[in-house]
Amino acid sequence: MYQSDVEGAKALVQRYDMLKKEISKVIVGQEDVIHNTILSVFCRGHVLLVGVPGLAKTLLVSTIGRALGLSFSRVQFTPDLMPSDIIGTEILDDMRQFKFVKGPIFSNVILADEINRTPPKTQAALLEAMQERHVTVSGKTYKLEEPFFVLATQNPIEQEGTYPLPEAQLDRFMFNLMLDYPSYEEEIMVVKNTTSDKINDVNNVMTAEEIMYFQNLVRRVPVPDNVYEYAVSLVSSTRPNTERAHEWSNRYLSWGAGPRASQYLIIGAKGNALLRGKFSPDIEDVQEVALPILRHRLVRNYTAEAEGVSIEKIIKELSSK
Repeated sequence: MYQSDVEGAKALVQRYDMLKKEISKVIVGQEDVIHNTILSVFCRGHVLLVGVPGLAKTLLVSTIGRALGLSFSRVQFTPDLMPSDIIGTEILDDMRQFKFVKGPIFSNVILADEINRTPPKTQAALLEAMQERHVTVSGKTYKLEEPFFVLATQNPIEQEGTYPLPEAQLDRFMFNLMLDYPSYEEEIMVVKNTTSDKINDVNNVMTAEEIMYFQNLVRRVPVPDNVYEYAVSLVSSTRPNTERAHEWSNRYLSWGAGPRASQYLIIGAKGNALLRGKFSPDIEDVQEVALPILRHRLVRNYTAEAEGVSIEKIIKELSSK
């Protein structure tokens, strides 16, 4: 596709800028969330978005899907949703043969809206597909379309009648991104844009083949040994009562991050370096992706909650050493 990896890396920066420009036609502000969502697509990761209703979580995902030229499915998770509603089901056709009807998971971009409103059985069906990138129905295996990207949303309020995702399943998401309220100026822009009859067309800036090429390019980025050592020692420092534990971990955490966090820190740093126009990541790239990668992998203990020490504060302290 490109003559060399260097040429590919330069093309990725151009495409990234075009992508941001297209998305900004529809989404006002939220630069960090947009950057990290695009980054996770190129890192073959999945994202969990947490924010109160009305912050354009759904709009963001559908806009990214349109700009990347990918097929998009939205699944609204409800307490009575069954695994077959996501994966698909077998029906009897006219010839009295069983025929598999594919569910919404057979798209490139899946929006799992309010994933914590559905029982664990259905959550597990989606999370298994995310991990394995195929589904099995009646003993037959069906591969999912590539590129495959799941963006799940959760509302932090109205927790009655919800099924919180267990830590083991949260671990499958590369990033946990928090959406905040827009600033005063941004909200004026949002209201102006959404209360007129102007329709913003989002242009397609990439093909599925290019995305898969860039995903492989991210994997090929060379990483210096000191960056590997920093990423692994950062994750090791989150594990309380171990040899390399940070004093804050011993004091404020009941559970630390597993090896998957180290893998995602390196992959995220590689992708972040490329999007920033560098050919190799440094420690700053690891620090930049540390918060969204570690946020949902650390479990605070009672002391941290009693003293009002947030996960963000703990991660900042650990990554600054």
